[in-house]
Amino acid sequence: MSFLKAFTVAASLVAGSAQASPEFWQFEWPNTDFENSSVASWTEVISGGPAKDGIRAVDDPQFIEIEMVEGFDAREPVITVALDGHRARAYPIRYLMWHEIVNDKIGDIPVAVTYCPLCNSGITFDRNVGGQELVFGVSGKLRNSDMIMFDRQTESWWQQAVGMGIVGEMNGVELNTLPTWMESWDQFKEAHPDGLVMAQPAFLRRYGQNPYYKYDSSARPFLYNGENPPHDIPPLVRVVRVGDMAWPLTRLAAAGEISEGNVVLSWREGQASALDHRDFAISREVGSVRVRDTAGNDLPHDVMFAFAFHAFWPDGQWMLGQ
Repeated sequence: MSFLKAFTVAASLVAGSAQASPEFWQFEWPNTDFENSSVASWTEVISGGPAKDGIRAVDDPQFIEIEMVEGFDAREPVITVALDGHRARAYPIRYLMWHEIVNDKIGDIPVAVTYCPLCNSGITFDRNVGGQELVFGVSGKLRNSDMIMFDRQTESWWQQAVGMGIVGEMNGVELNTLPTWMESWDQFKEAHPDGLVMAQPAFLRRYGQNPYYKYDSSARPFLYNGENPPHDIPPLVRVVRVGDMAWPLTRLAAAGEISEGNVVLSWREGQASALDHRDFAISREVGSVRVRDTAGNDLPHDVMFAFAFHAFWPDGQWMLGQ
């Protein structure tokens, strides 16, 4: 049985036996204020299988020089964080797939590099909230199949795809999203020959293997009971989200570049899907996306699955070019 099949069976059993209820969760989350919440219905929140910290965030990442890296495929994806005045850093998806959050500090800027495999959502946040430096972990809970993060200072819950506090003291607080992007290992090396690369964490994981075999070819998302996207868009098609606008990746890949809504989106081939084959080297092509304003400045964005965009931005704009 594959990891994802086993994970699905276990999670289904847990989700079926545990009702969506703050009274039930209070035993695991005694310090979380469930009275302060923006979740419309607790039935939206389910267990993904692992308990709190069952998927362990990386809190003290180490970095190595590019020439020290061995075993990476040219097309495998990394999240690139290139902040002004600092050497660019690559956070390989081969690690984030197993840990989902990396709490790092670049100069004086505390960052959380996040990746939710079930939504293909890779976003980087500033961890400084109101002068307090938060440290994030993985709650083990899902909402619309998206990871719910928590901070260790207040044990508030945060929706990863939105970057917003949804339960507890930080309910309604929005994290500052940084302009980072996903590209291939070769593309990172080409653009940042002096860059740094996150070293393999000191955990026993099958790094370099995709446990979500053929997930992005599935007919339905995992543990998602919401509506399908409109316009007959398949739920697991990738879209480029900028604010409340979404461009189907298929449209952008066909055009190469699109300038709309005061943003310029570009696509180039060379990046493999993280969620196709177990081996990145033979995974299908999805390409790399950059999003900039008309002055050429990088903009925060996300390349996520269409179902997740529709779930969290039900009134969002679908940029179909029609």
